[in-house]
Amino acid sequence: MITLRLAGDRGHANFGWLDSHHSFSFGNYQDPAHMGFSHLRVINEDRVAPGGGFATHGHRDMEIISYVIDGALEHKDSIGTGSVIRPGDVQRMSAGTGIRHSEYNASHETPVHFLQIWILPEQQGIDPGYEQKHFSDADKQGKLRLVASHDGRQGSVTVHQDLSLYAAHLALGETVDYGIAPQRSLWIQVVRGRVMLDGAVLQAGDGAAVTEEEAIAIAGQADDSEILLFDLAA
Repeated sequence: MITLRLAGDRGHANFGWLDSHHSFSFGNYQDPAHMGFSHLRVINEDRVAPGGGFATHGHRDMEIISYVIDGALEHKDSIGTGSVIRPGDVQRMSAGTGIRHSEYNASHETPVHFLQIWILPEQQGIDPGYEQKHFSDADKQGKLRLVASHDGRQGSVTVHQDLSLYAAHLALGETVDYGIAPQRSLWIQVVRGRVMLDGAVLQAGDGAAVTEEEAIAIAGQADDSEILLFDLAA
């Protein structure tokens, strides 16, 4: 079964410096029908104005992935990490027993557009941690590239939960197939462009929950489309 979560149906908040769309309940947007999917708790599509950003704030017991679509995001945290996240980078921050961090648009001229993804950890109270790796467009073109996993295999970042996260770039007509193991479900998030998921057309910002299926096919319907695929416990 494929259940669509259309971009226009998401929660929305606009604070001037931040324009954010929420696939699942977050902040002032609360919808009991959309509290997450499996261990996936948050997918926020954020656009931060030049010079704007999130001042230092705290998190606990959450795996947080930042995935930049356009622009550059500057990160600083209480465990001494400082970095700039750009398109192709995948950053994982484990909040664990507690971490404080800030995220700012690294530019005073252009906006930054990124996805903030929260995943419930397999256990509470782990040590805070940070990891960031780059995955080239060529490595994702026409194929699913593993970018985050429980065991860090294939050079992916390590997430403290039973999931595998893949990214793919699809040109018009390019197709990727994915077999789904028993007791597993998928969440597909369209980052940019347009794709067809087993006959359903999804636009940028759309998501889809895939349950009780054995395999799917995703085809590019635009010149340059980008997707994320989460393989999660059912």
